[in-house]
Amino acid sequence: MSLPSPSAESELGAKKAPWPLRSEKIQPGHWERLAVVYVRQSTPQQVLHHQESTRIQYSLKSRAQQLGWSEDRVLVIDDDLGKSGATAEGRAGFQRLVSEVGLGHVGMILGVEMSRLARSCKDWHQLLEVCGLFGTLIGDLDGIYDPAQYNDRLLLGLKGTMSEAELHIIKQRMYQGKLNKARRGELGFVPPTGYVRRPSGEVILDPDAQVQNVVRLIFRKFEELGTLNAVLQYLVRNGVQLGIRVRDGLGKGELEWRRPNRMTLQNLLRNPIYAGAYAYGRRQVDPRRKKPGRSSTGRRVNNPTDWFALLKDRLPAYISWEQYERNDARLKSNQTRSSEVGAVRRGPSLLSGLLICAKCGNRMNVHYQGRENKHAYVCAHMLSNYGGEFCQMISGRSLDHFVTARALEALAPAALDLSMEAAKNLERERGDLARLWQQRLERAGYEVDRAARQYRLVEPENRLVVRQLEQEWEEKLAQQKKLQEDYHRFDRSQPRVLSEAEREEIRRLAADIPALWEAPTTTDADRKEILRQVVDRVVVDTQGGSERVRVEIQWAGGTKTQGEMIRPVRNLKQLTYYPQLCERIRALAAEGLQARQIAERLNAEGYRPPKRRETFGPEGVGNLMHRLGLCDRRSRSKDRTGLAQHEWWLPELAVKLSIPEVTLYNWIRRGWIKARQQDRAPRRWIVWADDEEIRKLCERHRRPPGFYTRRRWVQESDRLDTTTSTVMQGIRQES
Repeated sequence: MSLPSPSAESELGAKKAPWPLRSEKIQPGHWERLAVVYVRQSTPQQVLHHQESTRIQYSLKSRAQQLGWSEDRVLVIDDDLGKSGATAEGRAGFQRLVSEVGLGHVGMILGVEMSRLARSCKDWHQLLEVCGLFGTLIGDLDGIYDPAQYNDRLLLGLKGTMSEAELHIIKQRMYQGKLNKARRGELGFVPPTGYVRRPSGEVILDPDAQVQNVVRLIFRKFEELGTLNAVLQYLVRNGVQLGIRVRDGLGKGELEWRRPNRMTLQNLLRNPIYAGAYAYGRRQVDPRRKKPGRSSTGRRVNNPTDWFALLKDRLPAYISWEQYERNDARLKSNQTRSSEVGAVRRGPSLLSGLLICAKCGNRMNVHYQGRENKHAYVCAHMLSNYGGEFCQMISGRSLDHFVTARALEALAPAALDLSMEAAKNLERERGDLARLWQQRLERAGYEVDRAARQYRLVEPENRLVVRQLEQEWEEKLAQQKKLQEDYHRFDRSQPRVLSEAEREEIRRLAADIPALWEAPTTTDADRKEILRQVVDRVVVDTQGGSERVRVEIQWAGGTKTQGEMIRPVRNLKQLTYYPQLCERIRALAAEGLQARQIAERLNAEGYRPPKRRETFGPEGVGNLMHRLGLCDRRSRSKDRTGLAQHEWWLPELAVKLSIPEVTLYNWIRRGWIKARQQDRAPRRWIVWADDEEIRKLCERHRRPPGFYTRRRWVQESDRLDTTTSTVMQGIRQES
């Protein structure tokens, strides 16, 4: 159907329109400028099917000539055909009209009605303001108006308001009709992957069996693996593709196989239609989030309680509604938020996301440090958010071992059931993949047969068509051959039925869960996933600054287990039994026992050092005895047997320099001082330090922590101050 010609319809429109022949508002100055005829239809459908309105608008050109304008002084602006008048954005014709008026080129604007020019009061009053300033008249079917006159301005403003209200009423009427239809479950929608719509309007499962199997496989693997990324990697690793129905174009309704992507899988798992529910209003537009000129649509995902319509059991389902709710809750918990457990990650912290601080009730964070990537569980919520006190910090390794031991004890009675379930899942997974491969082979065979039939049906003399069909047949044969080769490799690597040896291996591993837990092939991600299957949350509460921690494990079944663990602390004074330890050492020292003998007795009686090492050693006991005044290190340090010139016992040098022994040990480990260790017991450290070296050590210790790199250690060694010289004089006097 062709659009109406402006020239062909101008006379007809002029005869039918009830125009006044003249108006006293038109002055000679208006005829010297242009008369602009603005033509607009709201949608492309109106342009094609409501042509009478278009004819009337084009006929305004003849009306302008009747009012005194010559034909060459009449401008028709029809750039906005098929565009809504709700806003001026994207309407090049309206913007051109305002520009021409602002330049003083327009004497009169002609339109059928005010709604043709604008349906927004903002745009309409802007046009009126510009027309009033430059003396431009506005004419419609009812008459001619001068925006500079108060009465005409009032009438034009009222017409603009009615035009905008009319648009709102139309939209509201259509919107309410749409909502009512949706509440009955009759509003149409585009069926997602795995569904098709019949010509009668009924939504059914996709008749292609392979499409259905892929959808069911995705839901089954998500319930097993627990994360969207794991499902995506599984599909890619096994070459599984998604069957997508083409929605538009020449191939509308045809089936295409495309590689899976994250967004498609997320939409599939979140869509309630797969649970057989009809839903409308899941994603609603929030005007505050919609930004002009950007790709953001302003849509936000709402909770099911805020949906406009939710009708269960209205459509064929792939999963139950309970499974849909579990999947949706799992997707939300996988988000990286402080309020959610979060997805399983690769770090060594086994309890990340499960720990709850008993002091403030918030989730504890994981803190990694050092080259060995040691981790600790930290809660500083009250400190960072409210300026309160630091809640608590617990060594990650000790807490992981404590909870893991109890989880393995809980899993031990179910070893046989676990082995049977593992074998069943493995066989089912292999069977699913084998079924998909068979369906792909069957589809490839059908494509080859179809290409062969098309080739045989064509006339041999028509070589142009024959060559093309022959080429397509060869391509299908090549694809079929490659697919068969891939299937044979898959079949050899993963037989569909488990052998007896494989079943026996599964039973043996399941019977020894601790060995399976510690196996090199078991990753930290696997261990985390196992813990999350049996543990809901772990509440920890440190007892002040001591080594004791109360732990409450809340299991998946709802039961709770309470216990107390021992964590490593910084020093001996934090131990709850520190007073008893000191009294015991004094008693053993009074019996005349040496440090090594005292350490053996303490270890036998169950005392442990603060860092949770295996046992006390002679050095640790000697340090504590020295702190308690039970031995004099200076008498031992004065024994210089085995020392060369400028050599010091490490404790002796630490006392002379007023430097902690642990600092000197750290410098030895970093290679910053020259030292050697005795070959025989007690294997004491001997440090070489002449006067120059002692000056370097004093300067090093005087600097703040972290000041030195290796390069600075060399460069700054010669820069001494008065304090260093004073220390050296004191050392010489004591020597």
